[in-house]
Amino acid sequence: MCCKKDEERLILLLFLEKTKGKYRGSETFPYLCRQKSCNMEEKMLKVVLMAEAFDFIKEQPQRVGEKIFDNIHRIEAGERNAQLFKKLEGTKIWEFRTLYNKMVYRLFAFWDTEKETLVIATHGIVKKTQKTPTKEIAKAESIRQIYFNEKGGLS
Repeated sequence: MCCKKDEERLILLLFLEKTKGKYRGSETFPYLCRQKSCNMEEKMLKVVLMAEAFDFIKEQPQRVGEKIFDNIHRIEAGERNAQLFKKLEGTKIWEFRTLYNKMVYRLFAFWDTEKETLVIATHGIVKKTQKTPTKEIAKAESIRQIYFNEKGGLS
């Protein structure tokens, strides 16, 4: 492998092969869908996974990963459902919520609407308590701040 992006591409292609290409048209992985020849429906927004969020999903059992991606696709297509995607009170952080086999999975995210409607997923956790851990929210806020500082301005 010549770089991390190639490694991620290979991992994704192996996942796609394992899931029979179910996610091939997903804008969740924009580097696979640069060409408009992909057969994808019109998206309301685009979800971008940071490396840690991608690794979190990759580490989960296959069915869990499929369920998380299905939920992401529903939100991308414009479904408004607080059971799947909800703003955390008192923050600028949102969470993708997935329930599978009585286990609760969360991906933390924030919005970037400067040029297009993007939702940036930062990282994920398997939730073990009723309340979302404060340190995970703080971590997502910190990643958000770094993202916008590097981009050239806090949004």
